[in-house]
Amino acid sequence: MGTRVAVGHSGRSRYEALWKWCFLLILPPLLHACEPDAQRATTIPEQKPEQPALPPTPLFDPDSAYAFVARQVEFGPRVPGTTSHKACGDWLVQRLRTSGAEVIEQTGTVVSYNKERLPLRNIIGRFAPDRKERILLLAHWDTRPFADKDDERSNQPIDGANDGGSGVGVLLEIARHLAKKEHGPGVDILFTDVEDHGQPSGAMTLDESSIDTWCLGSQYWVKNPHTPNYTARFGILLDMVGAKDARYHQEALSMQYAPAIVRKVWKTAESIGYGDRFIAKTEFFVGIDDHVPVNVNLRIPTIDIIEFDPSTKAFGPYWHTHDDNLSVIDRNSLKAVGQTVLEVLWKER
Repeated sequence: MGTRVAVGHSGRSRYEALWKWCFLLILPPLLHACEPDAQRATTIPEQKPEQPALPPTPLFDPDSAYAFVARQVEFGPRVPGTTSHKACGDWLVQRLRTSGAEVIEQTGTVVSYNKERLPLRNIIGRFAPDRKERILLLAHWDTRPFADKDDERSNQPIDGANDGGSGVGVLLEIARHLAKKEHGPGVDILFTDVEDHGQPSGAMTLDESSIDTWCLGSQYWVKNPHTPNYTARFGILLDMVGAKDARYHQEALSMQYAPAIVRKVWKTAESIGYGDRFIAKTEFFVGIDDHVPVNVNLRIPTIDIIEFDPSTKAFGPYWHTHDDNLSVIDRNSLKAVGQTVLEVLWKER
């Protein structure tokens, strides 16, 4: 048998008061629920305006790019301080201006590994210079002053058709389209000088600091940019991109400094049919290249598109030999790289 609890008058009063408070609390929601739909306040999510469609990406002309590479080779080895170097530099300036660029020439003096003072000439083409947002494209335009990887004529300069000529040729073809690019960031094309004057292989003076003897033009530029406080959304370096059947692995230093840009470019290449050229595998095979000073000094996330040859675990067998001539260059390789870079540029808003 349970135990009953008697509730007196005061207890009933307390219960009645409690029910009144509960009723007052639940009454407003009940009344709101009974309102006609037309009287309820509705919140419509803010609709973001649709972005306008991007213009179609121009077609990269591999024949034009090949002709630009051939023209550089015709000048002869572009070794700093030589007449062929000066003549080619003048032609590069004229080509950029013809494409609609505002050209800045940066001159100075750098000291080589053997204490030789070398004239430097960095050439910058600026497209849409009034736009604050920038994208940086770069390639070196000088050539190796000796064929230190060759068994013959090792003290003579090389043609540098691929190592020097190919990256410049692709960028000159891209430049032909940039004046028509009315959307997205402006573009700067930087042709760096004295990149390939580094300490030769097997040199008796080879030491740990020999890596600093390379990329003297880009090292100079990052300390003296063509505009104060220069920055860019990202950068793409082209080096040795034109050899037959070239494959471009994800270079390890690029993955260290700018992995998001590497993925952007490689994904773009795959989307337009060049996934067989741009291999989504990281390889460490570049000790230093022009993208390193740009990353380290200016903090611009910059990648290197450069050939990787599995047979050498580095560059092609033509590298720093007299075999680096026009016979190495293949239009299909130029097209794969050039069309990919154009697509990346045209997809930037």
